[in-house]
Amino acid sequence: MTGLDKEALSWELAGEVRALQSAVEAVDAAAAARLGINQTDLRCLDVLLQRESAAPGELGAALGLTTGSVTAMLDRLDKLGYLTREPDPGDRRRSVVRASERTRKAAEEIYRPLAEEAHAGLQRYSAEELGLLLDFVRGSREVQEKHVSRIRG
Repeated sequence: MTGLDKEALSWELAGEVRALQSAVEAVDAAAAARLGINQTDLRCLDVLLQRESAAPGELGAALGLTTGSVTAMLDRLDKLGYLTREPDPGDRRRSVVRASERTRKAAEEIYRPLAEEAHAGLQRYSAEELGLLLDFVRGSREVQEKHVSRIRG
C-alpha cells in the first residue's frame, strides 16, 4: 500500500469514526426517548450502571454538571424509579445513588440486542486483528479525553 493509499484510508477511517459517533448518539437519543428522559439523564444512568454506587458530587464531576443540575436530575430520575438514594454508610451526612432494578432491566432490554450483534460482528476478526482494533479504540478514546481537557482549559 502506498503512502497516498494510507493517507486516504486514514481520512476515510476518521470519517467512519465520526459516523459511528453519530450512530451511537442516535441510539442513545432513541433509548432516552423510550425511557422518557433526556440524554444527560441517560448518561447518568450509564455511569451508575458502571459503578456500584456514586455520590451526587461524583456524578456531577463525571457528567460536567453543577450541584443544582445534579440535584434536579436525581430528583427526576428518582421520581421515575430509575435510581435509589440512600445514606452513605461511611458518612451519613452524604448520600449515595444507585441504579434501580428498573434501570438494569431497561438497559438490558434496550442494549443487549446491540451488544450481541456487535459481538457477533467481531467474530470475523482474528485475535491479532481484535488486538489492533482494541488498540485503535483505546487510543481514540485517549485523544478524545485529552481534547476535552484542552477545550475546558
